[in-house]
Amino acid sequence: MQDKTDRLSDFIDYLRTEERSAGTIEKYMRDVRKFFCWLGDKTLEKVQVSAWKAHLLTDGYAPETVNSMIVALNRFLDFIGRSDCRVHTLRIQRKLFRRPDRELTRPEYERLVQTAERRGQERLALLLEAITATGIRVSEVKYLTVEAVKTGRAEVALKGKIRVILLPNKLCRKLLKYAKKQKTASGEIFLTRNGKSLSRRQIWSEMKHLCKFAGVEASKVFPHNLRHLFATVFYQTCKDIAKLADVLGHSSIETTRIYLITSGTEHARQLAHLRLIS
Repeated sequence: MQDKTDRLSDFIDYLRTEERSAGTIEKYMRDVRKFFCWLGDKTLEKVQVSAWKAHLLTDGYAPETVNSMIVALNRFLDFIGRSDCRVHTLRIQRKLFRRPDRELTRPEYERLVQTAERRGQERLALLLEAITATGIRVSEVKYLTVEAVKTGRAEVALKGKIRVILLPNKLCRKLLKYAKKQKTASGEIFLTRNGKSLSRRQIWSEMKHLCKFAGVEASKVFPHNLRHLFATVFYQTCKDIAKLADVLGHSSIETTRIYLITSGTEHARQLAHLRLIS
């Protein structure tokens, strides 16, 4: 067990040298630990990894989730020199539609912001607007500093890449006004009462708690879905997927395509507009 603990600790260090984000490292470790918890005292062999993959499916995990867990475990197996135990991810046909219970609409987003403002949650309302108006990842919120807002440009360094995010003028004015009110003269704008950075978990928790007051399904409300909403609205406006990929920080347009998947309802509306039925 001690050897396994040492290997996991070394794996964390390895992922850090690869400049993986804290969120990615946390997920990889959670998935690898889940596998070894399931494995128990059994010997690590490929047949066991295959059995775990099948177990995840029968246990109700979505195919996409199973694949993400397999990717994490395969990465660990490569690291410890047990590539012979790797298994293939599931082959999934590209989705044509998003599930309705995951599709956050613009009116719902606006209702969330208005509800947060009405409840006196100014920081949360601004955070919702900042993520949605720029398309930043939740891990990039820390780059929204007083200095960045004053210039209207935030320089983000993540996943070994540096990109510049342009901040809308109206958002900058609101953020500077908030910073002044909080007596934040420099550095990060979104801070806890103790002056620390907001954690991913805290942001997620505050958004989920807001849902019941805004009358929006909790399954639709999480930071990454605000990024999806930004991508959808941006593409509807400019119709330039290559530019959107650059704005989102994607190295592949195929990744950006996933963000543009609409609900079945929207697709049905588009088909109706074709007017091919007499």
